[in-house]
Amino acid sequence: MLTRIITGIIGIALIAFIIQTGGALFAGSVLVLALLAWFEYVRAFRHNGGNLTFITGLVGLVLLWGCAWLGNTDEFMAVVSGIVLIILLESVLLHGRVSFVDACTSIAGVLYFGISFSYMVQLRFWEPDIHFATMLGSFDFGSAMIWVMFIGTWASDTFAYFVGSAIGSHKLCPSISPNKTIEGFLGSVVGTTASVYGLSLFFGLPGMEMAILGFVISLLATLGDLVESVAKRYTGIKDSGNIIPGHGGVWDRFDSVLFTAPLVYYFVQFANLAAK
Repeated sequence: MLTRIITGIIGIALIAFIIQTGGALFAGSVLVLALLAWFEYVRAFRHNGGNLTFITGLVGLVLLWGCAWLGNTDEFMAVVSGIVLIILLESVLLHGRVSFVDACTSIAGVLYFGISFSYMVQLRFWEPDIHFATMLGSFDFGSAMIWVMFIGTWASDTFAYFVGSAIGSHKLCPSISPNKTIEGFLGSVVGTTASVYGLSLFFGLPGMEMAILGFVISLLATLGDLVESVAKRYTGIKDSGNIIPGHGGVWDRFDSVLFTAPLVYYFVQFANLAAK
């Protein structure tokens, strides 16, 4: 537990520096996370006998990231189409080495990590001319939204863990994640909604919209965690990696963020938060 706490403190400090610095440091860090998560994903399915298209996946992730950073929507869709078709062709050209199931699993992984992490990049560089004056200094709009995404996701995990540990007795999804409880989930919903509402006061954003966002973040964060749990049960692994002492791998730490990043991105658009 001590290792987990120390690593968490160091990790939060590093993340804060990267978020607030922005620019190439933030974009490059997201790319590194996406590539590490892909490596863990490929290794997990290799543990179950799969032979995923590792190199093609790496290239696809870099291209998706590049399109997101440059803001090229048309090119982004072209890359997505190209990745899908090329990997499917590998099941033909490398028949006997890469099965059709391997190809489909590879496509799922590349899009899963590539698109979700790309939303983080797009969110960070949204409306750089809008700034929020806070007691901790000035935050531009993109960094504020990234903090909303991360703090909301962390709040979901934290409240679910502590409430579930304290009073949890009814299993939420015992066949997928036996440690998750209904009480923990409800604690996550209440705690995340309150936390994101608190951020509305900190940044001066509309409270009702932010409370709704917090509520939905708690749902998507839980589902994102369960998706990785299903994958780990299928592949027979306990953790995706051990690169983060006490916390497992990149995929383990960002499984919920992979769902909440697209959510926050589209919620900002739908609620037009940049204009409020």
